[in-house]
Amino acid sequence: MRINTNVNSLNAQESANITNSKLKSSLEKLSSGLAINKASDDASGLSIADKLRTQASSLSQSISNGNSASALTQIADKAMAEQSNILDVVKQKLLQASTATTSTEGRKAIAKDINKLLDQVNNIATQTNYNGQTLLQASHDGKSSTSALTFQMGELAADVITTTGAVMANTSGLTLTTLKTDVSDGSMTQTGAANQLATIDTALDTLNAWRSDFGSTQNQIESSVRNMSTAQTNIKAAESVIRDVDYAAESANFNKQNIISQA
Repeated sequence: MRINTNVNSLNAQESANITNSKLKSSLEKLSSGLAINKASDDASGLSIADKLRTQASSLSQSISNGNSASALTQIADKAMAEQSNILDVVKQKLLQASTATTSTEGRKAIAKDINKLLDQVNNIATQTNYNGQTLLQASHDGKSSTSALTFQMGELAADVITTTGAVMANTSGLTLTTLKTDVSDGSMTQTGAANQLATIDTALDTLNAWRSDFGSTQNQIESSVRNMSTAQTNIKAAESVIRDVDYAAESANFNKQNIISQA
């Protein structure tokens, strides 16, 4: 018989401490909604869950990048669509000037009109930008073509979508400089107007090629955004399995520990 050391009491205290610790951990999980509140809860699970969370947040930013890139390509496309409309009108006026039924005075008026229309082509190229970055020429001076635009569309540096570049949608880049010079003084001959018809066709082909590239890039971006959105949803679901608490199971565990603690 031992008097100084009450072994049964010590065992009871140890069990009570362990139960209270489990009860505290269970209550912490129920109150936070997380199965992992600290590394000691599940060290390996925390590492995996944090990596999944980083992957999901990276995809979220990439989706945002894609939406911005899609808006950029739309701006460029709509601007070139208006330039295409202008060139259509220019061709109509050249056809009008190249026929014998148009008078000399009529051709002078047409020349002035074409000159203004070409000025607007240049204005569109100068003014079209996204967040200050010009899209239809390298800079506001219009003396060089754009470089390829690269959009970050994934977690890795290699996950990019790139445009072809080399866009210079002004009278210089569309080889309309000669026409612009001819009409700048308000003069135009019947033969001169007829000779410029092929130039306008070439300019339209060039413009349509640039528009086609922007359109293809936009389709690629939108496809990538859809794919990343699906991946992000699945990754968040995988993280939830590891990190989030199962309330049904944890509530049962809490009740069990609470009963033991009270006992």
